[in-house]
Amino acid sequence: MLRCFALAVLTAAGLTACGTGTPPAAPVETVTATVQPTPTTTATATATATATATADPGETDRPEPSEAAAERKTLPDVVGMNLQEGQDTLQAAGFYVLNDKDATGQNRLQVLDRNWVVTKQSPAGGRKVTTDTLITLYAKKIGE
Repeated sequence: MLRCFALAVLTAAGLTACGTGTPPAAPVETVTATVQPTPTTTATATATATATATADPGETDRPEPSEAAAERKTLPDVVGMNLQEGQDTLQAAGFYVLNDKDATGQNRLQVLDRNWVVTKQSPAGGRKVTTDTLITLYAKKIGE
């Protein structure tokens, strides 16, 4: 009887030592990176950094000084230009929120912008709008 009990204990100990067959998890390595700000010499950047550093932590709903209202400018008329030239003209004038669509309604992507001609723009050229206004250029392939 004692022999059976000892054999049962040894068998149980052996099975427990074997485990479930899954290897132990690898140790987790923690990496900490410190990002250093790039030094700037402009007064605006210094004023922004100073305002940010001295702001009260509870005051999160006030816009940062760099988030000033967008400037109002006259929108260039780019109808008749190739799509790339139209985009370049708008960006040179300070308009960067641009979208382009297939004017034929086929929803084709304009892969080579120089192969497309602007047939319409919204809002129309000549209007005074803010520089953050979405400008949609409708274009079709040259020769269509």
